[in-house]
Amino acid sequence: MGGGFRVLHLVRPFLSVLPEVETANRRLPFREKVMYTVLALAIFLICSQLPLYGIHSTTGSDPFYWMRAIMASNRGTVMELGITPLVTSSMIMQLVAGAKLIDVDNNVKEDRALLNGAQKLLGIMITIGEAVAYVLSGMYGDISNLGAANAILVVMQLFCAGIIVMCLEELLQKGYGLGSGSSLFIATNICENIIWKIFSPTTTNTGCGAKFEGAFNALVHTWTPHAID
Repeated sequence: MGGGFRVLHLVRPFLSVLPEVETANRRLPFREKVMYTVLALAIFLICSQLPLYGIHSTTGSDPFYWMRAIMASNRGTVMELGITPLVTSSMIMQLVAGAKLIDVDNNVKEDRALLNGAQKLLGIMITIGEAVAYVLSGMYGDISNLGAANAILVVMQLFCAGIIVMCLEELLQKGYGLGSGSSLFIATNICENIIWKIFSPTTTNTGCGAKFEGAFNALVHTWTPHAID
């Protein structure tokens, strides 16, 4: 490649501060890959159940309800954004590189590193942008009731979760795990929701008494109608 200025060179100053997982320096045995994969999915699941601190109730209608599965996100948790920033930044960079809008040679190690860094940087910017948009749009209540401190805290929590997802994806991609991180996160989120819908112990008042959210618990309650009031 020529020594002239290229757009990717703008990423160089940020490479030292961007989060990065080192490529595995040896071929890991299958059992070790399974361990790393399970660990990554466990962290993802914990984040998917960890409620956002400082928000008001999220019992209202969810505008992204039908997109949660493909976003691998859970409303009102630190994993609210799911894999959206990660997938969006990846698609944009692939389109830009494929359309030759930026000069990149995938056979050159430095170019691959710069492209990967550009994707991370774009993903971080999208994460911050989406987090701010969620807060300002009233997703967690009116901004005046939420307060500036809580609003900033929510944005920081969503940002940190976005960085965690980015690192977990890279961990699985660089020889430590099995399969694509994004696909595994989506599958894990779907399986989690299925299990929750079957065994959820929470109850709601439907006007005809308390009803279990979980299908199995609701079935048992139907057989024993006086189990709960």
